[in-house]
Amino acid sequence: MNSLIGTYECKVDIKGRLLLPAPLKKQLATSLQDGFVLKRSVFQPCLELYPMAEWNLMMQKVNKLNRFVKKNNDFIRRFQAGVKVVEIDALGRLLVPKDLTNFAQITKDIVLSSTVNIVEIWDKDLYEKAIDDTVGDFADLAEDVMGNVNDDDNGIS
Repeated sequence: MNSLIGTYECKVDIKGRLLLPAPLKKQLATSLQDGFVLKRSVFQPCLELYPMAEWNLMMQKVNKLNRFVKKNNDFIRRFQAGVKVVEIDALGRLLVPKDLTNFAQITKDIVLSSTVNIVEIWDKDLYEKAIDDTVGDFADLAEDVMGNVNDDDNGIS
């Protein structure tokens, strides 16, 4: 799968359904038949929507962990807490289960944010706060994470 692109604002209806924006739905078109996995984020109060192919790649890594190491077993349990298999219906709607809605504090206005190969689903206010909280530190973060990476001959990291 190619990298997903875009950040989209939309709304969740009273039943917990969100309508995927057309540009995002188009990017996910090849994954629609296989379905998706929706889970709690490990680091943020948001949800992560994995196309099934991406989820299977993640699970290959998780399945390599030795379950007889308590730390690994605890990680697996918490990583998979609240995991749901979900589908996008013919109208392009995704139903967010109530327990996951509660975890991510989703009310009405949400943000769908592509993060390489998955989509984060945020309550809009929490998303704005998360982005604002990191603005000052982003230059330092970018340097720490990407500053020493230069594996192309064109000099671009």
